[in-house]
Order: sequence, then C-alpha cells, then structure tokens
Amino acid sequence: MYDAKGRSQKDAIFSLHIPLVKKIAHQIKAKLPANVEEDDLIQAGMIGLIDALQRFENTQQAQFETYATLRIRGAILDELRNMDWLPRTVRDNMRKIEKAISELQRLNQRHPTEAEIAQQLNLSITDYQKFLTENSGHQLLYIEDFQNDDNGDQFLERFQSEQNDDPLKELLEQGFQAALVNSIDALPEREKLLMSLYYQEELNLKEIGAILGVTESRVSQIHSQAIGRIRSILKEQKWTGEV
Repeated sequence: MYDAKGRSQKDAIFSLHIPLVKKIAHQIKAKLPANVEEDDLIQAGMIGLIDALQRFENTQQAQFETYATLRIRGAILDELRNMDWLPRTVRDNMRKIEKAISELQRLNQRHPTEAEIAQQLNLSITDYQKFLTENSGHQLLYIEDFQNDDNGDQFLERFQSEQNDDPLKELLEQGFQAALVNSIDALPEREKLLMSLYYQEELNLKEIGAILGVTESRVSQIHSQAIGRIRSILKEQKWTGEV
C-alpha cells in the first residue's frame, strides 16, 4: 500500500519507529559494559524492526508497536549473544561478591552492608565501588547456571529436573519466578526501590539517580550489588517446591 505521496506504507511505519529502536538500544546499553557500542545495538535493532514489518500483517499502530518491541529487543539480544559481550572475568568477579554476601549473611543473619562486603573482599569501600562499576553488565542468569561449576554445584539445580529439553520454561513452571520475586522483596529498601524503578517503571540510570539523589554511576554500582544479593539469596534458599 502507498500513501498520497507515493511512499510505501511500510516505509512510513519504519521511519516512525526508528526512535523506538534507539530507545530500546539505549535501555539495554545501560546494563552493559563500556566496551559494547550502542550503535551496534541500534543496527541490530533496525534489523529486528525490518523483520517485524515483514512478518506483521496488521498495521494498526498500537498492535504493531507491541510486536515490534519484542522483535527489536530479541534482535539486539541475539546480537549480544553472538558478540559474547560479557567476559568470563566479570562472571567470576561477581561470584566473589555473591560468595562474600552469602558468608556474611550466614554469619550475621542480616543483609551485610556495603562496607562489610568490601572488608570481606579485602577491599576499601572506594575500591569495592570501583569493582562494582568495572563489573557492571552482569546478568541474573548465565548459561553456566544450567551446568555444574568447578565444585560440581549447580546454581539452578533446585529448580530443575535432571532431564528437560527446555530448562528455562521448567524454571518458570517450577516456582523460580515466585522465588525470584521473593528474593527481590527481601532486598534492602533502596536496592528494592532501584530494581522496581529499573525493571518495572523502565526508568534509565540517570532518572533513577535523580530519584535516589545519587549519580548515574552510583546507580550502576547499587544495581550490580543488588544482582549479587539476589543470586546469593537464590543460592541459599532451601527450595522444596513451595515458595
């Protein structure tokens, strides 16, 4: 179909949704290390938008935007997987934080403070915060979480059966989602608020910083620490099938 100026309707829709691609790319980039270029994410998102246009039959604005958002985000995430953007050192460093949090939690029966975590890692508070910044971009789940680590332990073993072709689907069905919600609810108040603003309200780091009264880089540090706490809580849970 063409409009009055002879332009393809799909061309017009594509141009209209370019800002959506940039918005999604910017949101994802905020969670990634500095070595990932936002332009690469935008390029991948454009491919996702083109794919959405080719696949979507109904051109109604609201319906297409919902569908396009999924295709754009999926294309960007696929590109990140192909890039292998997260170095193993980041995962290893975050495990050190998780271990420190777990040990202090068991010892004190409460959430360890930032200063206590730093001391457990033999770091000054300044060096610990720098450590969090340098290791931003980590995720809640990694491929390795579905495999045994060097100690023969498996992070997600309580949420999986021994044989399953779709372990992520089984996680959601077996109660992992509820356990995750509970672990977020157990966070210290400021970290819980940050996670809500970031993942539910979809605010960017700068906007969250304005609400919390801290810098954008500080928000990134708090987010990294919150993820470490969540993973630590999930590891420590004595999951029995009920949450």
